[in-house]
Amino acid sequence: MAIREILRMGHPLLRQPARELTEDEIAAPKLRVLVDDMVETLADAGGIGLAAPQIGVSLRLAIIRIPGGPSRYGEIEAVPLTVYVNPEIEVIDAAEQGFWEGCLSVPGLRGFVKRPRAIRVRWRDLEGIEHKAEHAGFLATVFQHEFDHLDGRLYVDRLEDSTKLMFEEEFARFGDSAAAVD
Repeated sequence: MAIREILRMGHPLLRQPARELTEDEIAAPKLRVLVDDMVETLADAGGIGLAAPQIGVSLRLAIIRIPGGPSRYGEIEAVPLTVYVNPEIEVIDAAEQGFWEGCLSVPGLRGFVKRPRAIRVRWRDLEGIEHKAEHAGFLATVFQHEFDHLDGRLYVDRLEDSTKLMFEEEFARFGDSAAAVD
């Protein structure tokens, strides 16, 4: 296992759609090594999700681990470490909700992003078995954020209001009120 460098906004690979993994690639031991590196990298960075393109591998692969419990977004459902191979999102409630998002590839910033409120996720695991799950609220945002990386998008691309992008220090100090200051 190895901690990989996390690419930052501006790196061209972060703007390229990632390709799907083939059945042979899903079954290969090489994929497990990549996932182990992603798990170690995520733990080192202190995030809740990481997509393969963020470490320079243009594959439709992501991991998410959410400890759950109380947070600034309210009580959050825990998501154990899960590997998402070739994930797809289907919107099941298009009503928008907004949350302040951060990203390991956009360090030091937070931005307010609106996204669909509820989604259905379909993916394969490392054994090639298909799964599906529905998520709403903050969890729906987490999955949409991570899987955006697989399409070459960053959360900053979804900002509707540039005054709702700020450094984390100012966000911690002023919160949402900083955007209202002239």
